[in-house]
Amino acid sequence: MIEDLIRDRLKKLHTYEQDASPYPARVRRDVTLKELRTEFQKLSRKKKNLYVVGRVWSMRDQGSIIFIDIRDASGSMQLLISKAETKTFNLIKKTLDRGDFIEAYGFPVRTKRGEKSVSVKRVRIIAKSIRPLPTTWYGLEDTEVRLRERYLDILLHPETRELFAKKIRFWDTIRSFLKEEGFFEVEMPVLESVPGGAEAEPFVTHHKALDKDFYLRISLELPLKKMLVGGVEKVFEIGRIFRNEGIDQEHLQDYTQMECYAAYWDYTAMMKFTERLYKRTIKKTLGTLTTNTRGHKISWGSRWSRVDYYEVFKRKTGIDLVHTTIAELKKKARSLGITVARGYGKGRIIDLIYKHSVRGTLIQPCFLIDPPVEIEPLAKRRDDDPGRVERFQIVAAGTELGKGFSELNDPIDQRKRFEDQMKLREQGDVEAQRIDEDFLKALEYGMPPAGGFGMSERLFAVLLDKPVRETVIFPLMRKKTDA
Repeated sequence: MIEDLIRDRLKKLHTYEQDASPYPARVRRDVTLKELRTEFQKLSRKKKNLYVVGRVWSMRDQGSIIFIDIRDASGSMQLLISKAETKTFNLIKKTLDRGDFIEAYGFPVRTKRGEKSVSVKRVRIIAKSIRPLPTTWYGLEDTEVRLRERYLDILLHPETRELFAKKIRFWDTIRSFLKEEGFFEVEMPVLESVPGGAEAEPFVTHHKALDKDFYLRISLELPLKKMLVGGVEKVFEIGRIFRNEGIDQEHLQDYTQMECYAAYWDYTAMMKFTERLYKRTIKKTLGTLTTNTRGHKISWGSRWSRVDYYEVFKRKTGIDLVHTTIAELKKKARSLGITVARGYGKGRIIDLIYKHSVRGTLIQPCFLIDPPVEIEPLAKRRDDDPGRVERFQIVAAGTELGKGFSELNDPIDQRKRFEDQMKLREQGDVEAQRIDEDFLKALEYGMPPAGGFGMSERLFAVLLDKPVRETVIFPLMRKKTDA
């Protein structure tokens, strides 16, 4: 039982601390294990003792000699301790366990089999492991366990470490590309008086010093647009946002998002820009522009098509959005098994039908363009068709992977749309947007025509063909219940 193993380790801890602290503040380290392996021949010729550190990964007692494999972040190395080193030999037998961190002092040698090793004279425990590590082949196969104890998943599975190395490359590439293109990076407040920029239910927190409730931001959009008012022509942020929504394969409650805005661009310019951004990012992250996701081979390198929202909606649902009524939309939604809650307006119902019947059919990367104005309160209307907005969504593998539009900079039109959203809130739609008077005030000073775009770490999850929470180091989890 695990409790028995812990008790045994605590006894060893007590034995060791009679002579020294098992958790010292300072350690000696002359080389990393990788450096030792790389420079082994030169270091062994010097016949000079040196210090190495690492975590004990395995121990083999051969009677007159003990072999220990240790690991640090750079690699691994074998230690050998002869019985002739009586004090060290006995110390190891009495107190050392797999998982302990140690400092070892000795000189590089090769074994009879030619294996690079360190012949150890002294060993010091620098962090005693009280709880035994699972083995690499048993104990961390359950997904829930791996996500709850992610530190062990990272420790035991090199592929998990590599996944997060790829995620670092993913965001580094996006940031570098934006800066190369002249975008100015900023960091905006997480707490907001009015949550805006998206249709989502926010988290609420209380600010004691100001004695006021604030919201965790659900989008990066509105503060970045204020920067355009302030004369910054290209601006972006990569930061956390928070949405008090459900848990599924594609959604998290807190996640990283990038949003960028460019003055004097429209959504056409932004589409060209984001296609280049995605292709660069995917190539740098994965080394290829072809991925396999949800059973589909996705070719990111080909030119992305543009799909008209109205045309594909009619083709997949039989509904002509030019002439349909809200009553017809509700009837269609119910026939598809979609729950239409009280307060849902026309835009919300269209979006639900789209997600049910259309989105999953769009497999290869494309731009889904020009949806109804009701589903996008922050985009500019088309000049030739005011009932539609200049918006695009990047869709691939049957899911949305980014959204951009020609930004609405008409404060009168923006106020009207906010008011329409507030009416939906009053009717029961908790995700409808609120009126943000401070943002409207900024627009009234004048914001230049601009293109905007936002995307989240969902893209990375799709590229890796994994549920999004498995690509987060420490995802939020439901409360653990005992079986």
